[in-house]
Amino acid sequence: MRLVRASRLLRAFAWLLWCAATTALGPLAHAQGAPAVAHMEVERSLEGLFLNVSMEFGLPSLVQEALQQGIPMTFVADAEVTRSRWYWSDEKVSSVQRFLRLSYQPLTQRWRLNVSSAPFSTSGLGVSVGQSYDQLSDVLAAMQRIAHWNIADAQVLDTGSPYRVHFHFQLDMSQLPRPLQIGALGRSGWNLSIARTERVPLLSTP
Repeated sequence: MRLVRASRLLRAFAWLLWCAATTALGPLAHAQGAPAVAHMEVERSLEGLFLNVSMEFGLPSLVQEALQQGIPMTFVADAEVTRSRWYWSDEKVSSVQRFLRLSYQPLTQRWRLNVSSAPFSTSGLGVSVGQSYDQLSDVLAAMQRIAHWNIADAQVLDTGSPYRVHFHFQLDMSQLPRPLQIGALGRSGWNLSIARTERVPLLSTP
C-alpha cells in the first residue's frame, strides 16, 4: 500500500514539474462553446433575495489532467447585491460566496464534490456537504446548477430601491499547489470564468 501511495505521489509531483516548466498552451476541452450563464433568475420575497443559476461549461484541459493526477480543484461562486444611486457609485448591500471542491479518486475512479459557504482550510474540508459521483458529466451537472441560494436578507433591502445582482463563477487559482500557480499564469488551459448581472424585481405587494 505504501509503494502504491508513493508511486502516486511521484507521478503527481512529476506532473506538477511538467506544468510549471512547459510553455505550450493547452486547448480548452469544451465541447459546448465558451462558458456562460444559460439562465439566471432572482427571486424576491419577504424573506429576502434568492438566486437560481444554470451554467454551461466544461473543464479546461489542464484542469482535467490535474484532477486525474489526484490534485483537487476549488471553484468559487460569488453573488453581490448592489443598490443603484444616481448621485454616487452603486452601494454594496450584500456579498456571499459558495465554495466547491472537486476531486477524483484514481483507485475507485469516482468523483467527489464538496460544497461549503466558507473557504476550505489547508488542514481539511471543514464544514461542508459532500457527494460522490461515478461520471464526470454527473458531477459537472451538479456544479452547473445553483438553486434557491439566499444572497441577501430582507433586513438589508428597501422596498422601492433598485438593486442589481452580480454573479461570478471561477476556478480559484490561489488554491492550486504553488508550482501549478506559477505554471498556470496566462495559460488558456486553466481559464474558467463566468459572469452575469441581473436586475432585482421590485417586491410585489398584495
